Amino acid sequence: MSALSDAQIAAMSPTERRQLIRRLERPLSELVPVTVARRIRWSWLGIMTGGTLVLIPWVVYLSFALPDDYLVHDWTATWVGFDLLLLALMAATVIFGMLRRQVMLLTAFATGMLLIGDAWFDMMTAGPKDFRISVLTAALGDLPLAAVLITGTLRLFRITAIRMWLLEPHTPLWRLPLLP
Repeated sequence: MSALSDAQIAAMSPTERRQLIRRLERPLSELVPVTVARRIRWSWLGIMTGGTLVLIPWVVYLSFALPDDYLVHDWTATWVGFDLLLLALMAATVIFGMLRRQVMLLTAFATGMLLIGDAWFDMMTAGPKDFRISVLTAALGDLPLAAVLITGTLRLFRITAIRMWLLEPHTPLWRLPLLP
């Protein structure tokens, strides 16, 4: 068996490189039996489908049942706890980014989503005196940072997929298959 030289690999077309990588990738069956992988996938999809279907009538119910005004208990613990979670994800994003680890994509995306939630709940729970400040912090802080984190994550994920020959440069990210 002869090894391919760097020159031979460089001379390959993108299609030939992609075919070579696919032939060399570790088979999924070496990592987990195909039947188990299939069962996990369908179980996960079933749970998510069920959750989605249950959430629809629940949201309708809440829209009619919940009062417009409500005295909140543990207000400080609620916001401090949320902000501690946000802080932990931001710090993890910084650390994993500095270490150049792929898991940073997960923490950055999750941080972006929490920032959107933070902006929403800040504005929706603000009193009349605090509403302008909530809108200002959302518009100048939470939402721009969330946009940077989420779009940056998607770009890095796409670049990684392109570098690994899993995606053509002009193909949308949503076309990347999950598993073979």
